[in-house]
Amino acid sequence: MIVNKAYRYRIYPTTEQKMMFAKTFGCVRFIYNKMLSDRIDYYKETGQKLNNTPAQYKEEFPWLKEVDSLALANAQLNLNKAYSHFWNDSQHFGKPRFKSKKNSRASYSTNNQKGSVRIEGHKVKLPKVGWVKLCQHRPLPENSIIKTVTISKTPSGKYYISMLVEYENQVLPVIPKTFLSLDFAMHGLYVASDEEDAKYPDFLRKAEKRLAKAQQKLSKKQKGSHNREKQRLRVAILHEKVANQRRDFLHKKARYLADRYDAIGIEDISVKAMAKRKKGGKFSFGKSVADNGWNMFTNMLEYKLAWQGKQLIKIDKWYPSSQLCHICGYQNHETKELSVREWDCPKCGSHHNRDKNAAINIREEARSFPKLKIPHQSHADFCSTDTAGGLDNKKRRYAPRGGVAYRLFLWGFPKGATPPFGTRLCEAKCSVLYALPALP
Repeated sequence: MIVNKAYRYRIYPTTEQKMMFAKTFGCVRFIYNKMLSDRIDYYKETGQKLNNTPAQYKEEFPWLKEVDSLALANAQLNLNKAYSHFWNDSQHFGKPRFKSKKNSRASYSTNNQKGSVRIEGHKVKLPKVGWVKLCQHRPLPENSIIKTVTISKTPSGKYYISMLVEYENQVLPVIPKTFLSLDFAMHGLYVASDEEDAKYPDFLRKAEKRLAKAQQKLSKKQKGSHNREKQRLRVAILHEKVANQRRDFLHKKARYLADRYDAIGIEDISVKAMAKRKKGGKFSFGKSVADNGWNMFTNMLEYKLAWQGKQLIKIDKWYPSSQLCHICGYQNHETKELSVREWDCPKCGSHHNRDKNAAINIREEARSFPKLKIPHQSHADFCSTDTAGGLDNKKRRYAPRGGVAYRLFLWGFPKGATPPFGTRLCEAKCSVLYALPALP
């Protein structure tokens, strides 16, 4: 199976190469904004779509020829993609917007054509830039082909290169034997059913005083002065440190859990909705919810499990995990209030910690989640049939929403048989990642 995977390395360009990167960042931003402006004006005049390309602007702006032409072509592709998302799904995607020069992150992408991008020793070859010093802390897969590279500059002034490579990889499915569930915790990241709690260190809270002091100094500096730029760099370094601490902690936790469990269940909650201030509410949990990076953690956990043929199971957010007694199944409606942290079951008398009990209920729900009864259909029928048509009404409510279409591919299952736990829902956008059986 051919897969794509990205590897990110830090690069150390010379002064001349930094100038070339700055030119390319500016040209890519300019051509994106210029093409967007012309499309908007043309649509207002004629009501039709304008198919413009970067090559049309090189005579009027000859300095566009100094940078990589593929970087400009990728800017056009990004604009086309933004328009495609807007016209196809305007509820979730807004109109394409202009790119600001003051944006904190600058980047551009280019493609590898006949070895125009390659690594030799501790250097990487880039079009129009030449050989750039590279810190390759881990090797690329054997017999991999570099497809696309993205050059980016952080607000602190560091340069990175992200390489998308294509290589052959066969991931064998794992039949789940060990299960774990995680219940979201606002201050500790998660509470696990069979592991210790995450105990997230609250990196942002610890750095708040230093950030506030550095930000106050920045606000008093004169705009456009060298002292303001130096202070802006200090603030950016503090923010970058917090982000790196958070990312490092989440990577290590996700790797630890992915190596030890075959299937992990979580609730499909909306962190963005939790962070908003409710109408009539006195408090806002935006900073506490956003600091621990739950969405980033679940994304890491999902792909680290998928790399090993394992599964991340997302339970419906309306499942009453905090109200059910995991021993007798009694549902206590009084635990809807978040202030109730511990409670005794009126039926069996068991004492429960709210988060621990919820984690255990999520684990038991995850055990029964994949047992779907799918009617027998041919391979051709499955290629043109949505998964929702093959789910019974009880399980259909767990299907992911948002208009994502995914299909089932089954080989070698007799008519009327229930596929085992290892059957894959083919496309990776579905909530549950199953293992695809090998073709006969």
